[in-house]
This record gives sequence, C-alpha cells and structure tokens, in this order.
Amino acid sequence: MLTSPTTSRRGFLRLAGLGALAAGLPACSSVLPAPDTTAPGFGTSATGSVRVWCRANTQTGLTAVVDAFNASQDRLVVELTPIPDVQYVTKLATAIRARDVPDLVDIDDINSLLFVFRDAFTDLTDLIAQLDFGDRLSPGHLALGTVGERRFAVPYLADNSALFCNTRLFEQAGLDVDEATTDLDSLLDAARRITALGGDVRGWTFPGNATGALGFVVQPHVWAADTDLIKGEVGAQSGNVAGNDAVARMLEFYRALWADGLVPPENFADDASRWGSDFRAGRIGMMPTNYSTVTSDADPALVAATTVRLLPGPDGGRAFFDGGDNMCIPRGATNASGAWEFMRFALDLPQQSALPEGGYTPVRSDVATPEFAARYPLVLPPLLQQQEGYAPKTLSYNEIYNQPDGPWLTMFRRAVFDGEIEAAMTEAQEGYDRILGQARA
Repeated sequence: MLTSPTTSRRGFLRLAGLGALAAGLPACSSVLPAPDTTAPGFGTSATGSVRVWCRANTQTGLTAVVDAFNASQDRLVVELTPIPDVQYVTKLATAIRARDVPDLVDIDDINSLLFVFRDAFTDLTDLIAQLDFGDRLSPGHLALGTVGERRFAVPYLADNSALFCNTRLFEQAGLDVDEATTDLDSLLDAARRITALGGDVRGWTFPGNATGALGFVVQPHVWAADTDLIKGEVGAQSGNVAGNDAVARMLEFYRALWADGLVPPENFADDASRWGSDFRAGRIGMMPTNYSTVTSDADPALVAATTVRLLPGPDGGRAFFDGGDNMCIPRGATNASGAWEFMRFALDLPQQSALPEGGYTPVRSDVATPEFAARYPLVLPPLLQQQEGYAPKTLSYNEIYNQPDGPWLTMFRRAVFDGEIEAAMTEAQEGYDRILGQARA
C-alpha cells in the first residue's frame, strides 16, 4: 500500500513550494537516465555488484545488513563505502556531474530533498506502492523524499530525539514520570525535585556548546506547540523567532535550568564529546537525546531503570526530531535492479528488528511485536507515534542549525547563559532572515 503523501505532524508543517529548492542549489549535472523499474525481473534477478554509499555516522546501522544480504544469496555482492557526513552532499553532487554514481545511496533524510529536486533520484512510487507494509513506513522520512504524488526515497533507519528518564531518581524524588513530563512547567518542577536529592545529582543535562545536538533535542519543544522557528514555503522562507511565544518559553525553561543549578556546570562548554556520560553514570534525572547515546556502553542496570517519553511543548503536546536515513537510487545507476533488491531486504522485518542493536530505531511500525517491545522498550515511543515526528524542510538547515556561528547556537547561548532572551530572539530573527533570504536570492 502507498501511504498518503502528507508531510505534516500538524497543519503548519506542510511541504509547499518546494519547486523553488532546485533554483537555490548549484547544478549537479544534466539529468542522468532513469532506470527502467518496470522491466521484467526488476529487483529479483540482478547479478554482479551493487555499489552502496552510506553515511559514516550511521555505518553501524548498515554493515550487518550488508553482511546478511551477501550471505543470503550468491548472485549479488553489495559493496559498502562509508562517506564522512560533512563530505556526503559534495561527493554525491560531484559523482553526478561526473556521471559515475553509486547504485544506491543511504543518505541523511533531510538531505534527500536536495537531490530529489535536482532530478537526481529514481522515481520509486510504483515500487513502494507494491510493498505490503507501505502504510507502516515512517511518514516523516517518506515526506522528505516526496514531491507531489511521487516518491523518490525509501526510509531505512530512524535516529530520533526523545526524553530519557532515570526512574530510580524519579522514585527517590517522589515523582510519577507521566505526570512530571507533560509540559515545560512540570519538567522544571521535576528537575528541581530531583536536584534537591543532593550531591552531584541534577535534574537535567544538555550539551550547551553543541549546535547540531542542541537543534536535535531542543527544537521539538517548539514543534510540540504546532509552530516552528521558520515560516513560509521552502525557497521563500523567513524566520519565525521574534514574537514566537513557544520559542520564548522554551528558552525561559532552559534559562531556569541553568540559572537555578538544575544542570551540571559542565553543560556550559559541552560540545557533545561527553554527551550522555553524566546520565549513564546515574547522576541525571532527565536527558533529551537519542537511543544510542543512552545505551552505548551503558550499565545494563541503568538502561533497565530508564524509561522514555516524547518531548513535550510549553503547554503539552509531544514531538521528536525525525532524523535518520533514506535510501535512494540515483539516476544513472548501473545496477538499479540489484539496488532495489537490497533495499527490499533491508526493509524486511528481521533486518528492521535488529536495528536497535546498532543504536537505531526501525522505520516500520509493525516491527513492534510483543517480543520486540520486551527487548527494546526504549525505542517504542517514537516508533509507535511516528506521526509526531518532524524534520525541518529548508534550504538552510546547515547554515542555521549546524554552524557554530549560526543564529541558532548564538541565540541559545545568549538567552540561556546570559539571560538576554528577548534580545537573543531579536538578533536570531535577523540571522534567520538573512540566511533564508540568501537562499531565495
């Protein structure tokens, strides 16, 4: 079944006007020929090799699948090449210009659109429609590879942000996890009560000098209020920071956490190189992060005492950052048939069910059997509430949210550590508008 092409978690999050995206990007090349996905035997009888590029940051989520696929048959050999994330877009654009593309790319879902709107990827609409689990695939991932009614990407793995809670500290503080995580006020009260336990225990933690990580875990508080820090159609956008009550209240929440000593003082300089170490040591009541940060090299007893909720907004609602990878077949691929066969294998339940072993969440909601839920309870909330996931759709995400001198980190640090919330938002509005205006030029 083919799912609805909607991209929204609420009415405001609509994918509109994305045709302007192509005009804002440097040309990759003339359009390469599209594989014939209707050819007899497509996706079932290919031979030879399949060249796959993956993100180095998520390579662990793909290596075991490649090994399993290669061991499952002797017609095809998948050759996996990891590409550093900071080089991925440039290297793929260069390969397209050189007309020497891989057969399959495993790409950051946000970056999918950059190439979809350059006509660089194969139309997979009819192939996806033939999947009997198409209506169980992550809608946020699908949206980032969809234009109009046509789909050019298939979700593969999810890397979502959520709120991880140490139930031992909640119990010691006399708190109920559900009641304490409904909105920002309840979170702040819970952080105070957990910090009051004394010693080096703190109610919350965050990487205060890590721009990308902060965008990943902080923005969902705003999205849960059905708004964003960017407004308008992609390619004709502006900032939505100054005067945005949800943004102001999110910054006030983090300012209170810092000013009242509810987070470790190390948060000020934390660039995410130590992200999660304090939580894994059992000293933190709540941490917004992803599954792998909590579970990697963690004490099994601590993991067993951890529970997870989606991130709430100022007055309720829930959201999470719908990160992860999409798989796409570049136009011009020499073994597109083999690529689709491997993609289909990667989406099968055994492979999807094993993704948490590498630190990731499946993109198929029907993975959540009772057996899976018992083994991987910490991945369930985003998996079962996929409609609450969102990933910003803009030409300028990297410039705004991932650059150390971008307006996002500058605003956050000025508001949270200096207490100049209104001034920080005014300054950020100018920065957002400038960067988004350059994307329109």
